[in-house]
Amino acid sequence: MPSVTPDAAPLLADLMPWSVAPPKLGRRWPTAPDTASLKARWDALVRAEGPDREALFGPTRARTTHSAVAQLPGQSSGTGRLARASAPCPDPVRVLSAPFDEQWLIPDHRLIDAARPELWRVAGEDQVFVVEQGSGPEASGPALLAASALPLSAGRGGRVRPLYRRPGGREPNLAPGLSEHLGTRLGHSPAPVDVLAWTMAVARRGRDGCTVPLTADPELWAYGVELGRRMLRLMRRGGERPKLPGGRRPYVRAPLTALPHGAGRTAGPLLTDPYYDRAEESLHLGEGRISPVPPEAWDFEVDGVRVIEQWFAARTGTPEPGTLEAIGPAGWPQAWTSELLELITVLALLAELRPQQAELELRSPITRAELRTAGVLPVPDTARRPASVLDHHEEGPEGQFALI
Repeated sequence: MPSVTPDAAPLLADLMPWSVAPPKLGRRWPTAPDTASLKARWDALVRAEGPDREALFGPTRARTTHSAVAQLPGQSSGTGRLARASAPCPDPVRVLSAPFDEQWLIPDHRLIDAARPELWRVAGEDQVFVVEQGSGPEASGPALLAASALPLSAGRGGRVRPLYRRPGGREPNLAPGLSEHLGTRLGHSPAPVDVLAWTMAVARRGRDGCTVPLTADPELWAYGVELGRRMLRLMRRGGERPKLPGGRRPYVRAPLTALPHGAGRTAGPLLTDPYYDRAEESLHLGEGRISPVPPEAWDFEVDGVRVIEQWFAARTGTPEPGTLEAIGPAGWPQAWTSELLELITVLALLAELRPQQAELELRSPITRAELRTAGVLPVPDTARRPASVLDHHEEGPEGQFALI
């Protein structure tokens, strides 16, 4: 796309005005790539008593085992002091732990330093969380990521922008009047997900934040929306699993294995770090091998970090012995192999869309000045604050109820 001056292209912060900083866990053990590890960690925590439980928990300024904390919206975990907890582990939920890495989280507010309840209140099947990436010197890869699962991280200084401000896909998180103005210029009023799809296809990093060039050309808009919808389908990882054409699909040529360490459910490191053979387009992990792996998938980066390498690091590190984080699978679960094959496919297909993104030639731009004239900008302060979404009670600390 030809260059568009920062003053001309609207900012994402204005088009999707409500944003929230990503949750801050404060400790790593409440997340894991598998649910069995989380339940085993919880069991180990509640079996411990007194100072031993506190040490395993990992206290911070925000959380100790004696903290009084309200229940996470939409979850059924306890609200009593964790020092006295003895109930079974709450059912883990899917979260986006890192770019393209969905893991599991124990959804208990007592375990999380800054949970961002406003994000949990609007989570659901209809929601799309847009994860803004950083714009520093090491910035690389997509300017925006999208996920159905609640994101636990964003790029350097990035924010999370839900597509909808209320549960059930209600009240789009779009600048008031934007959809109507686009409808006037395009000849039809776009659906909120279409505005998001266009945004995903054209968003660019900028010095003042992410910019989103807009167009009044109906044909160009339709092309960009279709491109963005394909990106959303790949990033959200829902429905049918994506597939590469025959002959290019990755297969397991030799099983992936792990080196057991210690006894019981204590996790151990893999035999070797992943190695990519570019000539053979094969990915090696110890005696395991997957091929073909397109180089575009292996080289796919987000903020200077290879996605596949980061994905492996989250599953193959050597945690400190005696900690809850050290409790994990003794070997390499088969489910991880399936997830890896899907990850490779998603990254390869996303990489294939990059040339089409680059070839988008902006015509009939809708500038910031035009949006100001139309009254869409500046955005009212109320659009930058969370909506009042509660029509029911949420459980507060120690089982008390409060209507927020």
